Amino acid sequence: LYQLEQLKHKRNIISKKINELRKADKNIKKVVLEAKKIPDKIRDKEEKVSKLKNEIKELLYKIPNIIHKSVPIGKDHTENVEMEKIGKPKKSDFDIKSHVELAENLGIVDFDNSAKVSGNGFFYLKGDLARLNQALIQFGIDFMIKKGYLLVEPPLMIRGEILQGVYSHEEIEELSYKIEGEDLFPIATSEHPLIGMHINQTINSDELPLKICGYSQCFRKEIGSHGIDEKGLFRTHQFNKVEMVVICKPKESYKFYDEMLKISKDIFKQLEIPTRVLECCSGDLGDLKTKSCDLEYWSPRKKGYSEFCSLTNMEDAQARRLNIKAENKGNRFYVHTLNNTAIATSRAMVAILENNQTKEGEVKIPKVLQKYMGGLKVIKK
Repeated sequence: LYQLEQLKHKRNIISKKINELRKADKNIKKVVLEAKKIPDKIRDKEEKVSKLKNEIKELLYKIPNIIHKSVPIGKDHTENVEMEKIGKPKKSDFDIKSHVELAENLGIVDFDNSAKVSGNGFFYLKGDLARLNQALIQFGIDFMIKKGYLLVEPPLMIRGEILQGVYSHEEIEELSYKIEGEDLFPIATSEHPLIGMHINQTINSDELPLKICGYSQCFRKEIGSHGIDEKGLFRTHQFNKVEMVVICKPKESYKFYDEMLKISKDIFKQLEIPTRVLECCSGDLGDLKTKSCDLEYWSPRKKGYSEFCSLTNMEDAQARRLNIKAENKGNRFYVHTLNNTAIATSRAMVAILENNQTKEGEVKIPKVLQKYMGGLKVIKK
């Protein structure tokens, strides 16, 4: 970079010298020949500088964030720490059907034809299950608005620059689809365009925190250890999600972490779904995460808990990558970013189908959702 700047400086000096020689009516041939060599040298240096900057950027992207001192140390998800249980699992005197069998018996889902049309990991929701999906979306949005979050419906595709700013390289490889021939990726969560919305911005610190509720469809390849459901709603390529995002001052981020956790617990209580909260250990944290916890719903079918949503504090990792700062009386600093799932509707539907099924093979709709379904209380065949 220094050599490049020296060449540019030399070019300016020679240009000035040529003008002076012209004015003095002196021979400029030798100086012009020297000047003609400089553009190629500058171009060569600019290419090398650009290449090196990109290499440095890639190396920086591979450096993980520093975990919070409160995070338990562990090798992987098996060593996550149970923090709390909310609600008690219901006892049943009949065999619990899987959500797939139950929904197919009721005629409210079609996995066979979706596999023909789109492949595994997709689904057709029909009748009252489609209504339940929409009820969960509207309930989640209303809940978040009442908590003071601004509803934003984001674009469903983002550029590579934004994706690299919000995701680790490993996550991009495992989860993100890419539009062939274009610098566009279908979003895996609305968190990404909501954070990316502020790229290269300096926010007045008086405007913080920014509390955003995003609703979107999400698209994930789900390559890796978990794989995709051959038939089912739990892990799919496409799903609906209501997300919460907070952009705040560094000293306030763990206050909002606790606030967002409480919101998630309140949502589960409203849906009357037995839940537990797991603190993620160091070995289960993604590269950009400083602290995270999972909320899991009780699965009577598995007689255990399954992941429903995840709360994360990224501190300033995303803000540094996307150059998002705040300013207070001339002092600039990187903001902190947090994200949390309010409701991923496909998993919420699995939880409701399993926990609220009856001996007759019907499904009771949680009271809080009935008003969004025209007063319907039970899903029947």
